[in-house]
Amino acid sequence: MKPKKYAADKLERLLFLRRVVDREIHHLNYSASKIFNQPFTLELAKQLNSNQELAEQLEAFISRFCRLQDTLGDKLLPAWLDILEEKTNVAIENLDKAEKIGVLPSVELWLELRQLRNQMIHEYIEDVNLLVDALQTAYDSLDFLIGVAEAINTDLKGRGLQE
Repeated sequence: MKPKKYAADKLERLLFLRRVVDREIHHLNYSASKIFNQPFTLELAKQLNSNQELAEQLEAFISRFCRLQDTLGDKLLPAWLDILEEKTNVAIENLDKAEKIGVLPSVELWLELRQLRNQMIHEYIEDVNLLVDALQTAYDSLDFLIGVAEAINTDLKGRGLQE
């Protein structure tokens, strides 16, 4: 049986995006280790205006969390579906396909995490309680996001599409 041929430009882009996601995971884990080396409490959140180092670390974690989800959902997932010769469409349909194929455990959780970014980015300025809850939920969901990336990597390896 002949191995399947993939368009070189599509495969190159997919492998590039996979490397980007791997780096984003590394940087997100680093930021998470800085913010969550102790419980992120309401008291810590109230220090954000006066503790610039903490504020910077928090911004890095939030930015990296959002960037990873964006890169996974908006770039890597469609590129992977394209290699599978699945018609890529609007984000929700791509997510549905990924869930059916088995690399995304839950579209619902993915969408909840998309909403979470709004709380982390906008709400913390006014409501530190929302910030603390949103940050803890994001931290608790890291394994979910990383698991999606790992499932795509595992699929690529299974197809002989690894570097």
